[in-house]
Amino acid sequence: MDGTPTVPVTGEVHFSRVPRDRWEETLRLLVSSGLTSVSTYVFWGHHEPVKGEVSFEGDLDVAAFLDVADRVGIDVILRIGPWCHGEVRNGGHPDWVVAEHGDRARTDDAGYLSSVAGWYARIAEQVARFCGPTGRIVGIQLENELYDQPDHIATLKRLARAAGMSAPLWTATGWGGALLPPHEVFPLYSGYADGFWAGQGSRWDDSFRDHFRFSHQWDDPGVGGDFREDGLEVVVREVDPEFPPSTCELGGGMATAYHRRPIARGADIAAIANVKIGNGSAWQGFYMYAGGINPRDHAQESHATGYPNDLPRFDYGFQAAFGATGRPGPSLAPLREHNAFLASFGPWLADTFSTLPADAPVAVHDLDTLRWAVRGDGRSGVVFVNTHQPHEPLHPVPDVQFRLALDDGEIIVPDRPIDVPTGVIARWPVRLEVADVRIEWATASLVAVAAGDLPTLVLRAHDGIIPRIALAAGATGVVDGTAVDLDVPIDLVPGSLLEVDGALRVLVMDEDAIERLWFVDGDLLSSDAPLWREGEDLVARSASAPSLERWTGLTFEPVALQTASSPGITAVAVEQRREGSPPRTRYGSFMGRSSAPDDAQIAEVAALFRLDLPGDAEELMAGDRVELEIEWEGDVAQLRADDELIADKFWDGLSWCVDITRIDPDAELTLHVAPISVESAVDLDATAAARVAAAGQLCAVRRVRRVVTARWTAAG
Repeated sequence: MDGTPTVPVTGEVHFSRVPRDRWEETLRLLVSSGLTSVSTYVFWGHHEPVKGEVSFEGDLDVAAFLDVADRVGIDVILRIGPWCHGEVRNGGHPDWVVAEHGDRARTDDAGYLSSVAGWYARIAEQVARFCGPTGRIVGIQLENELYDQPDHIATLKRLARAAGMSAPLWTATGWGGALLPPHEVFPLYSGYADGFWAGQGSRWDDSFRDHFRFSHQWDDPGVGGDFREDGLEVVVREVDPEFPPSTCELGGGMATAYHRRPIARGADIAAIANVKIGNGSAWQGFYMYAGGINPRDHAQESHATGYPNDLPRFDYGFQAAFGATGRPGPSLAPLREHNAFLASFGPWLADTFSTLPADAPVAVHDLDTLRWAVRGDGRSGVVFVNTHQPHEPLHPVPDVQFRLALDDGEIIVPDRPIDVPTGVIARWPVRLEVADVRIEWATASLVAVAAGDLPTLVLRAHDGIIPRIALAAGATGVVDGTAVDLDVPIDLVPGSLLEVDGALRVLVMDEDAIERLWFVDGDLLSSDAPLWREGEDLVARSASAPSLERWTGLTFEPVALQTASSPGITAVAVEQRREGSPPRTRYGSFMGRSSAPDDAQIAEVAALFRLDLPGDAEELMAGDRVELEIEWEGDVAQLRADDELIADKFWDGLSWCVDITRIDPDAELTLHVAPISVESAVDLDATAAARVAAAGQLCAVRRVRRVVTARWTAAG
């Protein structure tokens, strides 16, 4: 990037699933959480549902989205399909394309290519001015999950270029044994902790387990497997040596299908991200980074359109770093930490290689052997460790020391054996220079380097491991004002500050404190609210006064934020007007998977609740956002305004947030909740399944709150 080696970080946001008035805030939050680029699909079916009637207006205005990205200063990867997937209807193909071209779609059929050329021309009219050597579009992805037609991908590239689109990088998904045209596209890979696409009643598949161990195998035979022909053998392929191993779809969360409803936890996301960097990833891409809402009803992947999965008709929150309403999700804090590490150490990391130990686990079911790798340049390195895995926890490992061969000899890290507990996600430095100070090793993870009168290296202490550090011979140091002997390794206490040679400060923080950290334009900030910069101002979004502190180089000092608005949280009265009926075991099925109930079936079994919102909507100011925070239990819920469906959700045990900022405040809001029972043929996360098992049947609205969040600002 501008002549400096880097490990770029991309996050997926679908502009057509996010209200236009939230684009700028969303992209600024991506930048403040460490992303260098945003990836977005241009869904053909969103823009031209009827042949010849093409719209790029309102929330579909891709050129306006690119203008915002340019203003914010974030690069764009444009995923132009024409088949995209993204859990949309027909994978993004409009119904008329399916009707006209059938099985000839996604091939070099002349009729299909004629339709694609016309569509590409319409995209190019919108985006061409953002292409070119200095354009904001730095990459264009062709197709998605196309496994056996390299010539077609090359044809699509020619069509896109002929239409006027160009980018420094042309990419394609390389997983699933994909055959790609040589020299034409940069292959990108994936890695998910779990997947809604797995079959009904299936166990946690080995393709998911594989992402929690260090390896140099990048192909993933599991992703997209639900859309392949039964019995098709996936040929797992090696990485093309012409390109460095890179990703575009590391799970930043997970969607919820009707038949299967996995929960993506923050540690799951963090572990996979850390493992991929340890494996040698040159580019980290997360899907999704900000969720959204489908722009119209019946725009989702469903059994009705021949897909193996029923997805919600509107909700596409994806349990992402920022959910469907923009609210922070479980993966945001660990991804901010991960991205901060790449921002600070990317220039060094980009020129390193990954090495696996000789005794690396060779089986995904090995829960005992320590999982680790080294990434280095021969002179220095980072030891990556992972003992976190969902569903089947990895075992703690006693008496751990690493024997590493570097160019100038062997080094043993740490100086005495340590026990590594379950749940550790670590990046430990070895002979790494920071601000001309050489760190021999540390048993606390690298987070980032903050600027100041002296640079501050932030390290994360791990629960159950004493943060211990060794400096180069001759180093002098002071811990919290007291001189210490650095000729031998020393233990540090989270919260302590070590100054070395008057050149570098080392701040050790515990995991709870790290979760509050934001690195914004060189500032190290601690905040309990999402935070970004606009010009010279810091801006946060919250329903109450945020707690914000700035690192001065020696301590965190409070920063006052102000708002002219009146945000807050108020209870919503819930009146139950109808009891639910006993649910069916199945409302239908397709390809062996349970189907979601249709409107008639929901009306037959659902309990009905009327929501009485507080009547202060007129007090809202520009920039305020209104959400409903719904705690409920059941199978499927629909939120209706004056009986029009505006939001829906499949229950997975998590709370549900709905953005109602645009909804008529005088509309009658009703919740329709279909019950779930132990007989319901759906696959739930273990925690949700236990709740159903304990109750036998669930159908309730426990609490609804109206949450008004406002913009809070602080100068500088």
